[in-house]
Amino acid sequence: MFFVSPTWQEAYPTAQVGVLILRDSLNPSSSTALDEKKHILELRLREMYADAEALQTSPILKSYNTYYHSFKKTYHLRLQLESIVNKGKPIAPATAMVESMFMAEMDNLLLTAGHDLDAIDLPLTLDVATGTEGYTLLRGEPQQLKAGDMYIRDSRGVISSIIYGPDQRTQINAGTVSVIFTVYAPQGITGDLITKHMTDIQTNIMLFAPHTRTDLFEIYGRA
Repeated sequence: MFFVSPTWQEAYPTAQVGVLILRDSLNPSSSTALDEKKHILELRLREMYADAEALQTSPILKSYNTYYHSFKKTYHLRLQLESIVNKGKPIAPATAMVESMFMAEMDNLLLTAGHDLDAIDLPLTLDVATGTEGYTLLRGEPQQLKAGDMYIRDSRGVISSIIYGPDQRTQINAGTVSVIFTVYAPQGITGDLITKHMTDIQTNIMLFAPHTRTDLFEIYGRA
């Protein structure tokens, strides 16, 4: 179901990727229980990062910043966190599955891509881009990958990359009942952090879909 290429293992020997597959779930447009938890999370994040130094010294952000800076990019989750903490903006509304993932991202700062499992042609492969691969971004624009970037593909093509995010073809939609979340963790991110993050996503989804079944909970690579 999920393969790791030797090229990725050689290029990123201390990186890891978490994979969480959930089935028999639901994706409502909203959830009161999730909204309540989201509000509490926003307050906690503003308190936790009230001192700007907390953002500067976060070891998780340092790991992602190192990766992104190598591609002359800025880690977008940091920018989103700063808008919540410094500008008082709420976590952006989305369907419940997507909000569950994004809430966990803001809480743990681990980069995650979510996909409708039924739209994916298995198996999946974790690899390193040569710079020739291309795909359609979530917002509908074509994009060529940057050489050296980590990405995941199915038998039809790229479904996500670290620098450019998830694709349009396999996006989570209102009818999604089976979902796969992949957590990109560059050097410096421990397995314990990935485990907590995926557990948080599970817990969020169980608030509105308690009969959801976990089909895969696995971490690939080594710390």
